[in-house]
Amino acid sequence: MSEVWSKEDESAILDMIDKWVENEVRPIAKEHDHADLYPHGLVEQMKELGLFGATIGQEYGGLGLPAAIYAKIVMKVSSAWMSPGGIFNSHLIQASAIERCGTDAQKDRWLAKMATGEMRGGIALTEPNAGSDLQAITTTAVRDGDDYIINGTKTWITNSLHGNSLAVLVKTDTEIQPRHRGTSMFIVETKDADGNVKPGITISKLEKMGYRSIDTCEVVFEDFRVPADHLVGGEEGKGFKQAVGGLELGRINVAARGAGVAQGAFEHALRYAQERETFGKPICEHQAIQLKLGEMATKVEAARLLIEQAAAKYDAHERCDMEAGMAKYFASEAGSFCANEAMRIFGGYCYSKEYDIERYYRDALLMCIGEGTNEMQRIIIAKQMVAKNKI
Repeated sequence: MSEVWSKEDESAILDMIDKWVENEVRPIAKEHDHADLYPHGLVEQMKELGLFGATIGQEYGGLGLPAAIYAKIVMKVSSAWMSPGGIFNSHLIQASAIERCGTDAQKDRWLAKMATGEMRGGIALTEPNAGSDLQAITTTAVRDGDDYIINGTKTWITNSLHGNSLAVLVKTDTEIQPRHRGTSMFIVETKDADGNVKPGITISKLEKMGYRSIDTCEVVFEDFRVPADHLVGGEEGKGFKQAVGGLELGRINVAARGAGVAQGAFEHALRYAQERETFGKPICEHQAIQLKLGEMATKVEAARLLIEQAAAKYDAHERCDMEAGMAKYFASEAGSFCANEAMRIFGGYCYSKEYDIERYYRDALLMCIGEGTNEMQRIIIAKQMVAKNKI
């Protein structure tokens, strides 16, 4: 535990989050998900709870939570409903980029506003033809006096419709090799003081199978001007490292969301298996169901332990991309596995929207793709294992 946060503090925070999830999040999840309604009320509550400043340093008004506590919060929220966790996670990745890599002036200008939720945003990396390969982005920023002019398209961008800022990865040099040296990151304030999208930016919401009620959008920049002092760190060519550095926390978050989905699906299945009877007894007494429940429970616990390992290294300021990758890979697969097994335990009722389990099933697969596909995670893990065990 950090010197700032004691075990008693952790228990108090998690108890508060637990009450909030049960009283405010879980009761509205089904209605909002089915109607694809943005949870404005929850966002205001998140501001009051300090979730938008969860990992932002206390000197900027944030809570300064270690990743270990933050991951437990995310798991709890996601065990009831995964979408709200994405609202503050994407925001905190942007804040992390500023806090880790920004100039003192940039930190003073934006972090306090981000901690309160006055400024809410996300990170715009992915493009229609560039996902895991960030060096392949084609969005450009060209210097013009005291501004840069941005042109290009970003897609699958969380918090872009209802937020008001984005950390945008661009190419400031399209010729330099290696390609990552030509990337830079800008903090783009996407809306004016009245909440209107600024000229030169078009934001279009994307329809999704799962992960609903959250604003995932395509964002198009057409000759959009951004002041030069919005360049993160004040130096071109650092964007790739700035983006990748923030993905460690992002992958711990995605792992926690995957583990939360796994936990939630398991809890629903465990309860239903005790309520549903076939052949004169609860189905939890049938060996076929017991095999499923036993494996689900084990995967949930294993995912939790991998997340704790990655978070501990992150909090110790040690390199943890391999550990975060392991946690993200295993926990997200556990979420998908448990949701699928829960669907089978529910039988025909799994297709009914009356039961929440169908939402877990629709949400789970995203965690296997987001923040770097699980195929990429396994490659990262393998390369590091080979490097550490050369013969």
